[in-house]
Amino acid sequence: MIDFRPVGYVVGLLVAVLGATMLVPMALDLYLGNAIWINMLESAIATVATGLFVCLSCANGAREKLTLQQIFLLTTGVWLLLPVFGALPLYLGLQHLSYVDAYFEAMSGLTTTGATVLSGLDQMPQGILLWRGMLQWFGGVGIVVVAMVFLPEVGVGGMQIFKSEGFETDGKILPRATQIAAQISVIYVVLTAACALTYAALGMNNFDALVHAMTTLSTGGFANYDSSFGRFDGELHYACSLFMISAALPFVRYIQFAAGATGRLFRDKQVQVFLWINVVGTMSITLWLWSRSGVSEISFREALFNSVSILTGTGYASADYTLWGTFPPMAIFFLGLIGGCAGSTACSVKVFRYQLLFASLRVRIRRIHSPNAVMVARYEGKPVSDELLSSVMVFFAAFVLSIGGLSVALGMTGLDQITALSGAATAIANIGPGLGPEIGPAGNFAGLNDMAKWLLSAGMLVGRLELVSVIVIMTPHFWRT
Repeated sequence: MIDFRPVGYVVGLLVAVLGATMLVPMALDLYLGNAIWINMLESAIATVATGLFVCLSCANGAREKLTLQQIFLLTTGVWLLLPVFGALPLYLGLQHLSYVDAYFEAMSGLTTTGATVLSGLDQMPQGILLWRGMLQWFGGVGIVVVAMVFLPEVGVGGMQIFKSEGFETDGKILPRATQIAAQISVIYVVLTAACALTYAALGMNNFDALVHAMTTLSTGGFANYDSSFGRFDGELHYACSLFMISAALPFVRYIQFAAGATGRLFRDKQVQVFLWINVVGTMSITLWLWSRSGVSEISFREALFNSVSILTGTGYASADYTLWGTFPPMAIFFLGLIGGCAGSTACSVKVFRYQLLFASLRVRIRRIHSPNAVMVARYEGKPVSDELLSSVMVFFAAFVLSIGGLSVALGMTGLDQITALSGAATAIANIGPGLGPEIGPAGNFAGLNDMAKWLLSAGMLVGRLELVSVIVIMTPHFWRT
């Protein structure tokens, strides 16, 4: 029988910490004279009290090492329950918002999806805008830590590819998981600070610079304005594109870079392919726009910004790219199904899985031509285990089936085909905007029915935690073991 106490202890502790952080936007609203500061305080008290109660109730079962089942439950439970409390400031502070909408917004924030149900952001209290940014910032660093520390233990996180370089807990470079998490956190804070200072230097006010830095480095995409990043000028678009790319690179390479192994980052085949995808995606859309409206810097900038935003899963928009003709929306949509690098804040499938898929495909084709030859799939010159290839194949199957199943379920709630399919894809891949007039880059998810919002919230959770880790706990065998 599963001992839930260690899981409850950690989840309760994290809930209490989340509640304590609500005091930051509360203090901002109190300073600015916004009346909703009292709602922030109520949310903080309720969240801290609940978290501490659960934590203390389960303290006698706390342990240093969790079992495999407990790891599954912990990684899923944290992302399932934190939005329950993260939604409280939104629900209590914005009187027009239902709890369904508040939970959707909090889940979108913590999973760094970036899909929103809010409009009128330009006039919204700054405490609410800061809280949205904080949710995404917490989710961004959180998912990197989970991807590098917990998910490799259950074989679904993708970071197994770095085992040969000692980045697991074998003591070669970083001997303990806590050291990995600490190094990641420092790098994350440094990049966020650099991004905020850059934004401020290029003309953003300090508050916008801080919030947008948090939602950029988390590749979350929550903006402070209904027009998203279209509110800002061209220099900021280029700066944001650079930092979105930086956030989508493996944080494990930044650790090596800081340790003096500067060449590892740019020799990484995953990084090289990711950068080439950015170049190809940007230039193909740029050439399409130039062929329709002539050569201009604006076309290049908008193609760069929006393709990078969707590829990294950030979800910012500087323009309504669905109005650019038939090719750009489809190209941008499929870029979102690629994603960034493993071990980054980016989402979706991840580049390295496509690399392993094509490596396996090449081996299969060569075996057809030479059936007696011994051939092994390789990644960066090293043989890839059958176990890792199998996990990649299972992920792709789960990814496609999840999008298909969710789109069918959304269609059954009354959504049209484009909204249902793109909504399912953007939730599972944690991209943000979908396609169509309602949930496209110029719209939001507010008009969807409540059932569709619950389904999309579930899709965000499943997609952010690499699909299999959530699906496993839904099987009877998991609970019987």
